[in-house]
Amino acid sequence: MSAPRTLPWPLVALFAAGYLASYLLPTTVGRLDSGLPLSATQAGAVGSALLLGSATAGFLLASRVDRTGPRVLARAGLALAALGYGGAALTGAVPAVVAGAVVGGLGSGTVTAVAVSGIAGQRDPHRVTTLGLLGVSALAGALYLTIPHLGPGHGLPLAALALTALAVWPLTGRLSGRSAPVRPAAGYDRLPHRRSGLLLTAAMPCWSLAQNALWGVSGRIGLEQAHLTEVTVGVVFAVALGAGLLGVVGAGALGPRLGRALPIGAGTAVIAGCVALGAAATDLSAFAAGEIAWNLLYPVVLSYVIALAASLDPRGRWTVLVGSASSLGTAAGPLAGSALAAGAGFPAMGRVLGAGLLLIAVPMTAVALRTGRRPLPAVDVPVMEVPVMGVPPVDVPVAGVPVTEVPLAAIPVVDIPVVEVPVRTPAVPARRAYETASPNS
Repeated sequence: MSAPRTLPWPLVALFAAGYLASYLLPTTVGRLDSGLPLSATQAGAVGSALLLGSATAGFLLASRVDRTGPRVLARAGLALAALGYGGAALTGAVPAVVAGAVVGGLGSGTVTAVAVSGIAGQRDPHRVTTLGLLGVSALAGALYLTIPHLGPGHGLPLAALALTALAVWPLTGRLSGRSAPVRPAAGYDRLPHRRSGLLLTAAMPCWSLAQNALWGVSGRIGLEQAHLTEVTVGVVFAVALGAGLLGVVGAGALGPRLGRALPIGAGTAVIAGCVALGAAATDLSAFAAGEIAWNLLYPVVLSYVIALAASLDPRGRWTVLVGSASSLGTAAGPLAGSALAAGAGFPAMGRVLGAGLLLIAVPMTAVALRTGRRPLPAVDVPVMEVPVMGVPPVDVPVAGVPVTEVPLAAIPVVDIPVVEVPVRTPAVPARRAYETASPNS
């Protein structure tokens, strides 16, 4: 009987802390616009700089988490996030705010790299990722309901990011100092499935940019085009993130039943329609419908994308690279959305982004179809015990065969050496069994 498995709660907390910055992007950009002498485009550029720092950290650390050690990197990332976001929240000088946002973004990216590398090596990574997404969605939803009531100023969302980093710090003591001090075989550092991995990594910036261009200016759409108050916009975002929770739970319940190609391809096509609807909203009903539907589907599709990346490499390197590529697109999202909205208006921006999503769904679906032909099941190796020294044999259950009951009196009371003979069942490393995973990145 296998020992009970406990959930790696430090990885769940790190995942939530690392992704929180991108979840709070609309309110962060909106507060920078209203609280500092910045135009809407400049505020979007600051948000892009924050997420660019996060993407840069992910690219730099994709293959170094094992070597440096999760605990050291997690603490370094949390320290950078607390110092960067905290410093940006406490100052009103624009250069200092930009510098703090970039430093905080580097910290968020470092924390995310540690989290996804550890999750990819878990026996049930989909469950761990689902819990992380549930945590970040719930936390972001609570902040969207709370921040509008705490007063004006650019510092509140940044302070929330800094405090979250400090709150997660105590959990890092349960992380290992080094994941893989010894390389077991030649070629251990080579990335497997390079063609599929590179195609997916190249597609992710466009996929994330198209969606997060809308997410980065959603607050402005609600305030300027739909003529809503900040409190109402915050409630819509909170409800939308609650729908995201349902999406995450649904993805976890659905699992691999539909494969990966259908959720990624069809889900991205439906998201394209949600983006166009939300960008064209002129009242509360249309704005809420677009935002809620998009937030419901986004984490579902993202969960399968993360699962697809994790299936390419059990060490999680493709997962980190794909996540960093997604952050790269997310980083350009606020600036791209602001520029498109300023030049063509919100409705035209939504149509352009929706068309881009339809195009980028094609190569992502192709990778999912190709990878789906290589199942990666987890096989527990059963063991058959064979008594020796002339003792009558006792049948042992193997592969579901029932046990033959033997009276105790028929068995001599002697010390019985036991030889463990593994059944010849093809075994696959358990942590390659990554089915589906499941923020707004």
